[in-house]
Amino acid sequence: MLIDTYGRVATDLRVSLTDRCNLRCTYCMPEEGLQWLAKPDLLTDDEIVRLIEIAVTRLGIEEVRFTGGEPLLRPGLPGIVERVAALAPRPQMSLTTNGIGLRRTAAALKAAGLDRVNVSLDTLRPDVFKTLTRRDRHKDVLEGLEAAHAAGLTPVKINSVLMPGLNADEAPDLLAWSMEHGYELRFIEQMPLDAQHGWKRDGMVTAADILASLRTRFRLTEESAGERGSAPAERWIVDGGPHRVGVIASVTRPFCAACDRTRLTADGQVRTCLFATEETDLRGALRSGAPDEEIAAIWRTAMWGKKAGAGLDDPSFVQPDRPMSAIGG
Repeated sequence: MLIDTYGRVATDLRVSLTDRCNLRCTYCMPEEGLQWLAKPDLLTDDEIVRLIEIAVTRLGIEEVRFTGGEPLLRPGLPGIVERVAALAPRPQMSLTTNGIGLRRTAAALKAAGLDRVNVSLDTLRPDVFKTLTRRDRHKDVLEGLEAAHAAGLTPVKINSVLMPGLNADEAPDLLAWSMEHGYELRFIEQMPLDAQHGWKRDGMVTAADILASLRTRFRLTEESAGERGSAPAERWIVDGGPHRVGVIASVTRPFCAACDRTRLTADGQVRTCLFATEETDLRGALRSGAPDEEIAAIWRTAMWGKKAGAGLDDPSFVQPDRPMSAIGG
């Protein structure tokens, strides 16, 4: 079991498979990209599977989310998924992706055992997409979403970040479009995870702003607290159902008290929080020949030291020294 001093138990593992990405989203990294991790520093496919097996069989992990960077850039991804699907007990498996590579990989990932996907899509307007991501790939994302839905990677969830002056007015359109196509939409407050440290609390599009915008067109009924559980998204029933929309208010309404996550970076470090400033090395133990129980003990100790919360709305908040692409979403 992975438990901390506040009584929270981690059952959800986020695994970053690469720090690389084929987009250059303005809220994540500079236009020229970053200095990527050297290949020897990255965990191998075997090392990833071994750490996931330790987490599932010895530490109580029930859900595994593959992230990046962009996880579809990992050549061995289908094989990793297939091997994790063979574990007993079998964890639920999902993938967070920008969607560009889904058209050609969705069916293979489903066949390997992947359960569902989360796809980032911040706008329905190709010109705004190009401005936000610095790439002209909007059509590829839409085709990727269609392929994921057709392959049965459902529910297909869309993650949207609204930025002032760019797409802040699109919340109602995004929701109407998502409902029309059978996708589940979740808005995420912009978080301070950009490599340029350009994030500012003032002026960001908040959860309250998003809900006010949605209510200009839809009737929203909040789900009960019991239905939310440890999920980061607060959800609302739209126009009486069956459709729902979620809002992840990471900055204005942090959900740290119910957090059930632990994170593994692409280079084999445990991060107890997306905003943690400390990491615990598992790669060194792996490569030095440590047995599974020793690695599990290192992981348990790291989680025991997890802090109470991120404090994003606190003026004293210190931004992490690694960008989102190196940590995993």
